Amino acid sequence: MTYRGRFAPSPTGSLHFGSLVAALGSWLRARAAGGAWLVRIEDIDPAREVAGAGETIVATLAAFGLRPDEPVRRQSEGRDRYDAAVARLEAAGHAYPCACSRSDLAPFGGHHPARCVAPAPAGRHAAMRLRVPAGPVAFEDGVQGRVTQDVAAVVGDFVIRRADGWPAYQLAVVVDDAAQAISEVVRGADLLDSTPRQIVLQRLLGLPSPAWMHLPLVLDADGRKLGKSDLARPVRADDPLPALRAALRFLGQDVPRRSGVPALLSAATARFDPACIPRGTPAAPERDAAQREVS
Repeated sequence: MTYRGRFAPSPTGSLHFGSLVAALGSWLRARAAGGAWLVRIEDIDPAREVAGAGETIVATLAAFGLRPDEPVRRQSEGRDRYDAAVARLEAAGHAYPCACSRSDLAPFGGHHPARCVAPAPAGRHAAMRLRVPAGPVAFEDGVQGRVTQDVAAVVGDFVIRRADGWPAYQLAVVVDDAAQAISEVVRGADLLDSTPRQIVLQRLLGLPSPAWMHLPLVLDADGRKLGKSDLARPVRADDPLPALRAALRFLGQDVPRRSGVPALLSAATARFDPACIPRGTPAAPERDAAQREVS
């Protein structure tokens, strides 16, 4: 099977260093495998979307030499696919409408109980929840190793379509990864906890499960995830070399100082080895050096 990887950002702001690490890691993995690399804009939460952010992210990636091999796909254009998947799950008894709010679920620790506390009344818009089967879900991650989670016990029945009609992240990503024939998902370790839920959905929908590789997270000086919600500084498209070098070092590579973008990417592809990627977060001095370089 031809290798197919992807980078799937949400258009909620500019590309920051943490997202660059995820994009670069997925690109290197695809190039080292001689496969294709795709970009998918996950624009299924209009309330959080920043106008023009998707286009800015794609342009910034190009400035770093990271260009997709196929046209960029936007999730907002695929709602029919998601509705069809929800309909299949509901028809098979795997999904049900639910109007439970967070306050309804608070007495249960946020987990949806076996019986719906607030079933949807007739004619009212409601979310759709997946009826999660009992039992552990296990997978082998290319960086993090063996991961096991009992989704029913830890997460409970989770939302697959919101009450506003938009698909939830877990459903949309599963449907799109299958539609785009993604063979391996390479992304940040903040999404490691989502993977068992996505495997459950893949099994119930009869879809193949890709391989998985979750990269270490970039943290700020206080040990928090570096993200757009924290107003992390965007990387500079007009001066990509400092951030590119820092991202390569973060992924465990030795980086020459005197190389341009194409040469750096070519050398990094030739020596890319998942075994060299840190499983956890690199030590604080390395993080500080990366921050200085991209500042």
